[in-house]
Amino acid sequence: MAIKVGVLGATGMVGQRFLQYLDGHPQFKATALFASSRSAGKKYSTTEKWTIEAQLPKWASGMRLQETTAKAVADSGVDFVFSALPSDVAGDIETKIAAKGIPVFTNAAAHRMDKGVPLMVPEINADHLELAKRKIKGGGAPIIANANCSTTGLVMGLKPLADAFTIQDVVVSTYQAVTGAGNSGLDLLRQPFNVIPYIQKEEHKMETESRKIMGTLNGSSIKPAKFSIIASCARVWVRDGHLESVVVTVKEKPTLAEVRRAFSKFKSPVAAKKLHTAPRKPIVLFRDEGRPQPALDAWLGESEGLPGMSVGVGQVRVSKDGRIRFFVLSNNTIRGSAGGSVENAELAHAEGLI
Repeated sequence: MAIKVGVLGATGMVGQRFLQYLDGHPQFKATALFASSRSAGKKYSTTEKWTIEAQLPKWASGMRLQETTAKAVADSGVDFVFSALPSDVAGDIETKIAAKGIPVFTNAAAHRMDKGVPLMVPEINADHLELAKRKIKGGGAPIIANANCSTTGLVMGLKPLADAFTIQDVVVSTYQAVTGAGNSGLDLLRQPFNVIPYIQKEEHKMETESRKIMGTLNGSSIKPAKFSIIASCARVWVRDGHLESVVVTVKEKPTLAEVRRAFSKFKSPVAAKKLHTAPRKPIVLFRDEGRPQPALDAWLGESEGLPGMSVGVGQVRVSKDGRIRFFVLSNNTIRGSAGGSVENAELAHAEGLI
């Protein structure tokens, strides 16, 4: 029997991605869609413009939107919700929904750094789900967050290195697609050949979230990873795909062959759980010096029927002083948002939490 799911912020770009990844899902069925009060009562197909390349699922087209309130969510009978709400409104409503006993899988930033909230990328820190288990054992419903879209790509690139070496510090510069700002970001495509060297709070998110995700479970909280991170973030004239230039200092002095081997041999620690949305090959290593590129590689994972769920790593170099350099590319609205959150829910289901 399918688990009944609600989607908060269903009409925005990330909400649309949730519908895409729930379409035909073997375990989850979207039975309630929530939006702002101005859209409540309308059929989904008559509200916002559909902006992603995937087709609007027929089952969603005729569904009527409900206003996003904790009471409406509780009355809808859903087993849990995905949240694509803007961060400035998500915190309060997500807290109220969880207080009513309904788990929340959120893409918003509001609760990511909360002590008792796991900040999840299943291939990296599946054990952090223990925080949610403890919440349930205490009689509550958990909030489970996925990371900022740029953070997700970074930690996916760092994980194979952390498994093989001792990371001491990280410097990352990003070239982020306009869809990282949602539907409103599409307006930036009307400003061609431009780079905006500022994304509000983005650098802080990358520096703090990454260390939490790669940290260790310590009782009822997460002890952040010890290494330092310095991030510089820019928005570029690209629709989909966040490209990041990463420089990593490790304690060891690895050879180029050892570093490439760490990337190429990386296997998902949750592969045995056969999560529907988790790619069998989460990292694709390119030897072509011109890859990865957003225009060519933002949909990695498509061969598995999971476009955008794999990340690309390329231009791997090791400098004379032993520093590792590489580029990593991730799909910001899929792996870095809705797709990642759906995978989090699949992991929670596999662990018996929902």
